[in-house]
Amino acid sequence: MNSSAAEARRNRRAAALFATLVVALIAVVFVVQQALTGASASTSPPPQTGQVQQEAPVKQAGADDDGRITAADGLIAEGRPAGVDDDVPAVTNLDPQLLAALRRAAAAASADGVELRVNSGWRSREFQDRLLEDAVKKYGSAEEAARWVATADASEHVSGDAADIGPWKAADWLGRHGAAFGLCQIYGNEPWHFELRAKASAEGCPRMLRDPTERRR
Repeated sequence: MNSSAAEARRNRRAAALFATLVVALIAVVFVVQQALTGASASTSPPPQTGQVQQEAPVKQAGADDDGRITAADGLIAEGRPAGVDDDVPAVTNLDPQLLAALRRAAAAASADGVELRVNSGWRSREFQDRLLEDAVKKYGSAEEAARWVATADASEHVSGDAADIGPWKAADWLGRHGAAFGLCQIYGNEPWHFELRAKASAEGCPRMLRDPTERRR
């Protein structure tokens, strides 16, 4: 046997041994990986449905369970203003003297073919706070928002001493005839906002303020 043939056999045996070692090494790695995976699975808790909890909205007095403002807060559905005789908190929680004056005025307006409706009356503090938050977002600052929406501590709606009257024909009628019933427009920028002024029937309504900020300087 020449040296070339012997060397060829040695090379074949070496290649076969190397292949065997590679296969064995792959098998060992696979077994180790499986063992590690099994250990990880046995020590980690299984996922649970609903494990991550969403923060629940804060429940506020007078608000619905999910924090929404409801009729109990004085909310009147948009496009569905209340009548002065409706049994809803926005109307029934108004100051009794203011409500009586509104009802007298509504009867007189009806005789002229005008229907007085309440777009907004009494409001809860939560409702007023929400309106103020929305106004700040809309107008871009607390200062500008204050021209349109008062704080809960200062709002005549929260105290039950104000009503926003609509539609525009009704607010216009009340603006011209309201003094006879003690009802006056208070703010120049809110011709729909009326409050009771007992002396108005004899002395007329007081000078209108520019906006609510003028009242609270």
